[in-house]
Amino acid sequence: MASRKDATNDDGNAPGGLTYSSAGVSIEEGDRFASMIQSMVRRTYGQRVIRNELGFAGLFRLDYNEKLFKRNFKDPVLIACTDGVGTKLKLAHAMNKWDTIGIDLVAMCVNDLIVQGGEPLLFLDYIAAAKVEPDQLTEIIKGVTDGCVASGAALLGGETAEMPGVYPPGEIDLAGFAVGVVELSRAIDPTRVEPGDLVLGLASSGVHSNGYSLVRAIMEQSSLSYDSTLPELEGRTLGEALLEPTRIYVDPIVRVQRDYRVKKVISGMAHITGGGLAGNLERALHDSVDAVINESSWETPALFDILQREGRVDDGEMRRVFNMGIGYCAIVRPTFADSIANKLEKLGERVIHLGEIRKGEGRVHLR
Repeated sequence: MASRKDATNDDGNAPGGLTYSSAGVSIEEGDRFASMIQSMVRRTYGQRVIRNELGFAGLFRLDYNEKLFKRNFKDPVLIACTDGVGTKLKLAHAMNKWDTIGIDLVAMCVNDLIVQGGEPLLFLDYIAAAKVEPDQLTEIIKGVTDGCVASGAALLGGETAEMPGVYPPGEIDLAGFAVGVVELSRAIDPTRVEPGDLVLGLASSGVHSNGYSLVRAIMEQSSLSYDSTLPELEGRTLGEALLEPTRIYVDPIVRVQRDYRVKKVISGMAHITGGGLAGNLERALHDSVDAVINESSWETPALFDILQREGRVDDGEMRRVFNMGIGYCAIVRPTFADSIANKLEKLGERVIHLGEIRKGEGRVHLR
């Protein structure tokens, strides 16, 4: 991994004149933060990472064993994606709880990446703040490294930008970048989805990282607070439930695909983010098939019921904004549906048989 960069540079002003520090940027705090996180970052290293501590970029071998790589990949294609966590950051700020938001950052990227049928290789993060607060940012990086370990991605580098005047005091922004690999012949292609295929849903861990502008608007008019406890939340405060990190689906999805190296038993996948179940599942369809989803096949988690009640949000808007309890979908061949579901459940997922694929026009029907 390259050394972590920050936005601080010695500007060479003469003694008594203006300094970078007096302008609001501390080189020392940036350096202290970089040194504090090194041991956490190394947790994410595998044998593919080439140590490059003072470099300006990270080094990563496509495989540490050339023969193994050639056996696994004949026509490898890189996959890349980027994402953030949106205004969930405002909730983390309001609760002064920063140790899980980094998991969200990784999850939003790697869950998108595996939709293409591949697996993550490496991850990069970008943190921007009005002022580097090493303890706060270390908590964020702890979450990032937790997410990288869970998804098998090496945290290969990052950027910490201290930008007073751009961000208000206490505010931060996060972005993540993931790179993965897929064998071209096994890359997910929507044209493979056929009538008769079945749709499996994997349960979400909560709101994940979409819809938090609406969540905050609901909370502003609600009589509840982030510290409120409700029986249906099973001992957690409302704020804790809302900050539950996005579930990472990488390990079970990658393992299932490895179990079927010859047969292409998964014809499509979707990460359920902004736009809800229908909006995202449509992206996995071509224009000659529809997905018919039985909404009674799963029970909406209590957290969504609380948000809907407190905000008086109509059903359609809830479905359009939130995942409503389904965080990921796999479209599978019907003869393999039960075996795939069993494998996923053994790997810790709660699997719901959502519906089926029929002839159509590329639409999702919720019934």
